Amino acid sequence: MKDYKKYKFKFNPYLESLYQSDEPLIIYKVENGYNIYTHFSKKIILTNRNINKFFKSFNKKKYNKETDLMIGFFGYDLLCNLIGLKTVNQKKSNFYKGIFYKPETIIKIRDNIKIVSKLKHKKLKINFQKTQVSSPFKMNIKFPKYQKIFDYFSRKIRQGETYQIKICTKYRNKSKINPINFFWKLMKVNASPEAFMIRDKDYSIVSCSPETLINKKGSNIFTKPIAGTLKKNNGLDKKKALKFFKNNIKETKEHNMIVDMERSDLSKICKPGTVKIFKKKFVEEYKHLYHYVTLVKGQLINKIDLKDIIKSMMPGGSVIGCPKIRTLELLNNQENEDRNIYTGSFGFIKYNKDMRFNIIIRSILNYKNFSEISAASGVVLDSTAKKEFNENYIKAKSLLELYK
Repeated sequence: MKDYKKYKFKFNPYLESLYQSDEPLIIYKVENGYNIYTHFSKKIILTNRNINKFFKSFNKKKYNKETDLMIGFFGYDLLCNLIGLKTVNQKKSNFYKGIFYKPETIIKIRDNIKIVSKLKHKKLKINFQKTQVSSPFKMNIKFPKYQKIFDYFSRKIRQGETYQIKICTKYRNKSKINPINFFWKLMKVNASPEAFMIRDKDYSIVSCSPETLINKKGSNIFTKPIAGTLKKNNGLDKKKALKFFKNNIKETKEHNMIVDMERSDLSKICKPGTVKIFKKKFVEEYKHLYHYVTLVKGQLINKIDLKDIIKSMMPGGSVIGCPKIRTLELLNNQENEDRNIYTGSFGFIKYNKDMRFNIIIRSILNYKNFSEISAASGVVLDSTAKKEFNENYIKAKSLLELYK
């Protein structure tokens, strides 16, 4: 709440006009406030055919100013294809596989509002979008169907094909949303460290993602796997939540597996012996839940390609399962709908090749007058179907409440 009050109500006439307009923009939560990116001079719609060209384009660029970057997202399907995995039997919504934007203006919302731009402020066309909800949310998988998928994956775990796997469920309704209003309402109750919003002409994304997958500065790279979820109640605080996680065998095994997997992913692109636990097993607090978190650091191999970093780290293992490749194969054969943005990654690549990417979870995709919210929880040998099914609802709850 303090964070929301500090930044939301800073009035700036140009910023308010931008909010009320139909100008495409991105809001991204940063450590000490928010950045708003707009006045995009380039918009690259990624496909399986042009993704290599996109990565290579950074070899020719120089970083001179803050707007020298591309910001956007990789969708789940694109990332699977990048590592040679297909999603052939799934129902497709034909949403974009990924989009990146080149901003010419950055508005920094801190203690003051600062506008970094080489452009004159152009007159904005007011086009206020009111939220309209035309149908209630429906789940794509009812519990009996979830139970069957759960039982199938449990057999695969007992057979040793996977150790943990995340079953995705979707909530969908017919609606148009005002993503600016949704984003600030979400920040009021759940200002997660990797929150972002994209508003474009034909779609919007609103997310309170908590997880940093890649934070690269020079040759140093960090990842912050989250594995472990505990529903909040009046008797809990962060100290008690940490004690619960440490004493819970199922949560500890799940956390250790995911941390080891992401350490392995980092080791493929880092110098030998440099991948280390930077901060071990701590708790982060959110509106409805607590998360169990570890921070891992490594030093990249000299002259590593951007593509190799993305291929090694994405899709993020903490929202897929372990081992990653076989688990992805199992998921892609069982899930009958594409994931679109869910478990893809949003972030930026600077022209000096520094980058930061999250894992897209706790997110709303509004496209073609439909809203889609996805959630997933981890199945391990000690899991029960009912608990994991209910955990998905807990994770989606703060987003579902925005529509009330």
